[in-house]
Amino acid sequence: MEAIEAILKRRSVRRYKPDPIPEEHLRRILECGRQSPSAGNRQPWHFVVTKDPELKGQLARACNGQTWMADAYVILTGVGLPEVSRGSTGRLWYQVDVAIAMQDMILAATALGYGTCWIGAFDEEEVKRVLEIPEELAVVALTPIGVPAESPSPRPRKAPEEVFSEEKFGGGWR
Repeated sequence: MEAIEAILKRRSVRRYKPDPIPEEHLRRILECGRQSPSAGNRQPWHFVVTKDPELKGQLARACNGQTWMADAYVILTGVGLPEVSRGSTGRLWYQVDVAIAMQDMILAATALGYGTCWIGAFDEEEVKRVLEIPEELAVVALTPIGVPAESPSPRPRKAPEEVFSEEKFGGGWR
């Protein structure tokens, strides 16, 4: 599948079959995240791949009770490393960098035929407790990855003229 096709095909999947993902597919998905760009190539990230059913259940409950997540083969947790992220300007880029890597892995999973769902609703302290993530690190996002048991339709999107401007902000769009 081409990159553009994967971007346009990606959907938020909330129902999964119990089927496993071949290890070579999972490693390919993870490698796409590892190869992602980051500010100053600092790579301020760590990703926790959770397969254990009990831990997946605890994570799903920590994600505002989204228990359907636990049905996916894995739950991937993107963790930011704030101090690794600090560049010469002092600005922290870890949230953007982790988000880019997570999106690359989500698109890779889509290209391989798997479902995902970006999870930003979670109790960070509880996720840290479940996964034993050090306090000074930051949970940025999670995503289940698994064999989809549904094919959601595309969600509505704003019209191009609502999200693009030509030349300057508010300059209109053709």
